[in-house]
Amino acid sequence: MKIIAWLTDGTWEACVDATAEIASPDDEVTLLRVSDPELTEGLHGAYAGLVGRGRHRHDPGDAIESASRAADEEVLAAAGARLGRPATTETRRGRLEREVVAAIGDASLLVVARDGDRSRVGPHSLGRATRFVVDHAPCALLLIWPDEPDRTLPPEPHGAPKDPGAPKHPPHGERPQPPGRS
Repeated sequence: MKIIAWLTDGTWEACVDATAEIASPDDEVTLLRVSDPELTEGLHGAYAGLVGRGRHRHDPGDAIESASRAADEEVLAAAGARLGRPATTETRRGRLEREVVAAIGDASLLVVARDGDRSRVGPHSLGRATRFVVDHAPCALLLIWPDEPDRTLPPEPHGAPKDPGAPKHPPHGERPQPPGRS
């Protein structure tokens, strides 16, 4: 089985731990790190606009891009050490959600962590990119909590019936019948 663990800032440790727990010795494990170059491209453009297109000696976008690549390599090295078994590492650059879906095309399982509002259960516990990956993944997913969530459900919407057997609102345009009349 080919297992890919998607490593994101703030949740990669939980993904590695879950992968280590479920992977058998025969499984092929890949640690995936994806960086979105949009920030550095914006810095390159801003610098060129401020200083001029012909002067690229000390472009701050280059420094940020270099730091981003170094951080990716650092996370992958730490993840490999934490996993404690042989694994392939893969770094991709591009739109996060699209690159992850492309990377898992031949995988059997993607290990991914919730990265949105982790304070309680619900749909907001998935970030935008993670929601896209969950909706478009061509393989099975292991969706994990990187920490312990508050397991309480959000309050009922205003006006929701409190008793499941309670009468619901009549269809639009109809008047409710008093109890005991048909």
